[in-house]
Amino acid sequence: MFPWAQIDAVLLDMDGTLLDLHFDNHFWLTLVPQTLSQQRGISTTKATALVREAYEQVHGTLNWYCLDYWANRLQLDIMALHRSITDKIKLRDDTLPFLDALAAQGKKRILLTNAHPLSLALKLEHTPLAQHLDIILSSHQLGVPKESEHFWSQVFALYQLRPERCLFVDDNEHILQAAQRAGVRYLLGVNNPDSQQPHKQFADFVATEDYLQLLPGLASSN
Repeated sequence: MFPWAQIDAVLLDMDGTLLDLHFDNHFWLTLVPQTLSQQRGISTTKATALVREAYEQVHGTLNWYCLDYWANRLQLDIMALHRSITDKIKLRDDTLPFLDALAAQGKKRILLTNAHPLSLALKLEHTPLAQHLDIILSSHQLGVPKESEHFWSQVFALYQLRPERCLFVDDNEHILQAAQRAGVRYLLGVNNPDSQQPHKQFADFVATEDYLQLLPGLASSN
């Protein structure tokens, strides 16, 4: 699928790409509205409408991913709620074989996530992901989300990357488009980010449902 000999670094999203997105979808679409409903004494339907409206107002900005913002905006203990469902934090089954195969071929493995540092830390605490990555970066450290061109220019400079020799993997088509505009040459979508939801379709990018399909080509690249 990819000319692996021409790829030095693989840039990887986290939620929905390396981790099952079910945790985040359940948290933001079910647990938060339920908790807000109980706290304010309103129906779950009304609470769901309230949070969806709030989400839409900041979608695609750093605040959309910021736990501090949501704790203040919704007046909820967002981290306590996160900790209440840590049993749902799970790696995709194909994640570690893929990351280990990349390492075996000398590819740099760089995690680029919009997740808030507290959310990132919690997920690294409850999975062995950190031991299988070379670099871990939250966009909050740079002050802009992956949707921004300024994010990518900073990443390329920070890690001395040549974008034409990078592969970026993400389950969000808008973010793949941002990486493409920034010059990343190789791009891959993930069409099954949430194990509990139907597959999604990508209009402009090749996508996979199983990284194991990439391993034969990767292993024969040298």
